[in-house]
Amino acid sequence: MPTYVYESVEPPHERFEISQRMADPALTRHPDTGVPVRRVISGGLGFMSHHGDGASAQAPCGNPNPPAGGCGSGQCGHSHH
Repeated sequence: MPTYVYESVEPPHERFEISQRMADPALTRHPDTGVPVRRVISGGLGFMSHHGDGASAQAPCGNPNPPAGGCGSGQCGHSHH
């Protein structure tokens, strides 16, 4: 089951994690306190690349609108080795 991150809508924007089925609707209130919450959507800004020398490095794509396959898919227009 995936784990989702939520934060309170009102400051101080406290965050918590909860495991939910993908089919479950997003929470609108904290399950314990009833405070209004929103789901936090996050994603990586890079990819893992394997270099010929056996070293791995993380390189940022820099594309503000990466393709559905992600920057590491090679579809972002950057040359990835």
